Amino acid sequence: MGGIIRLVPKSELERLRLIREARAIYDSIFPPATSVGEQPDGRSTHRTQPRASDSIPLRKSAIESK
Repeated sequence: MGGIIRLVPKSELERLRLIREARAIYDSIFPPATSVGEQPDGRSTHRTQPRASDSIPLRKSAIESK
């Protein structure tokens, strides 16, 4: 009975939905590395394409660095 109910704003739900949709589109264009580099015997070759889940480092803009 001591459960916690977390209220999530609609904007956060929409953001998460858009992220999932973008990842699905990205994966349809650039398949995950396991299917790209997989050999017939099941061994994996080196990865040549990034996955949607890989993080991309962001650079600070010229305005932020001042």
